Amino acid sequence: MRKLTREELKAENAMRLVQPMTHPGTVRQSPPDIITRGEGSFIWDVDGHRLVDGVGGLWCTNLGFGRREIRDAIVAQLDELPFYNTFRGATHPRAIELAQRVVRLMAADGVGAVHFSSGGSDAVEGALKLARQYWKVLGQRDRTKFISLRRGYHGVHFGGASVNGNTPFRRAYEPLLPGCFHVDTPWLYRNPYTQDPQELGRICAELLEREIVFQGPDTVAAFIAEPIQGAGGFITPPAEYFQIVEKIVRNHGGIFISDEVQTAWGRTGGKWFDIEHYGVIPDVITSAKGLGNGCPIGLTVATPEVAAGVTGLTISTFGGNPIATTAAKAVLDFIEQENLLANAAETGAYLRGKLEELRDKHPIIGDVRGMGLMQALELVEDRQSKAPAVRATAELMEAARRNGLLIGKGGTYGNCIRISPPLNISKSDVDECARLLDLSLMMVAC
Repeated sequence: MRKLTREELKAENAMRLVQPMTHPGTVRQSPPDIITRGEGSFIWDVDGHRLVDGVGGLWCTNLGFGRREIRDAIVAQLDELPFYNTFRGATHPRAIELAQRVVRLMAADGVGAVHFSSGGSDAVEGALKLARQYWKVLGQRDRTKFISLRRGYHGVHFGGASVNGNTPFRRAYEPLLPGCFHVDTPWLYRNPYTQDPQELGRICAELLEREIVFQGPDTVAAFIAEPIQGAGGFITPPAEYFQIVEKIVRNHGGIFISDEVQTAWGRTGGKWFDIEHYGVIPDVITSAKGLGNGCPIGLTVATPEVAAGVTGLTISTFGGNPIATTAAKAVLDFIEQENLLANAAETGAYLRGKLEELRDKHPIIGDVRGMGLMQALELVEDRQSKAPAVRATAELMEAARRNGLLIGKGGTYGNCIRISPPLNISKSDVDECARLLDLSLMMVAC
């Protein structure tokens, strides 16, 4: 089949491809960018327009584009074995090697076993199924309920959508899975309780415990949370929050699931997983996105105790396939060889400083938050009322795109700009990102 020409691509754009979570009429009125090439931290559209990739693909191309090491490893694996499953009775070398690598890498987190899947939603679904099955095997069949945080995001499958804490990701599919409950997230910028971080962490942890007690501790299977809420607008909790939460979950005998689909593999700098920053060891961790640098792979890992208490997880035809596991191994090699955990911390702090300078300059920026190379700006009509600047956010994204910078939108009100470039982005590219963002902010302000 021949490739479509540029004119044909534009004519076909938004006509037959259903865009995720977007009304077809809206897409046809404003067709999406057609991205044709990537190199390093930059991408090019069908017209040859170069943009800084400020969203890292979709928070998944942690190494940027054009990594020869990953390409060569994939090509060699295609020649050897392009596919085999890891279903009952079969496996292949790359899945075994990656599982061993992950368990060794996460030894400090008490990980004992790995289940591979095709992506983040699959990984979360596997974690929820694991929690329910674990308690059934132990004879505690009433432990079926899940508690999660408002404004959290856990994927698009029915289990994940049910524990999601954002209405836009739930309403179109309701009624969802019964037995899912939500408590307030410790959002310092917008909460009705306090502006003291430590006090807020204690209050929100207490709200979780109250919900567990109200539901009946012997009916709760697990508490699931993102260490930093991704789709919620990179909401970052007070430092002590998860330490208190871990004790609460342990005291009541539940399972603690850390959803690291967006935050894992060095995204927040200095650590492989964000939950490590809080000195907490969860029972289960989910991850995906950055592990494959764009190749579809997800995983659910569990402590030896939890892993030993289940009889197998959900079927995944493509989970842990040779191409995805080969890519993941190459990604881990590159992160270690290039010391990208440290670079994400150092360059992330540099990016944070640039964003705080922009906040000092532009009153429309109400808050800057995040960790490492996972940073967000929350835009407001004015800082006193904190009224969400939703229209201005959409205008800023369009202005930035025209100026050569691709940024992400998110948050409960759709007024957050999310910036998560590749982990190997240079400070000079961060400077360019900040310059283009500054220019775009001035255009919106005018």
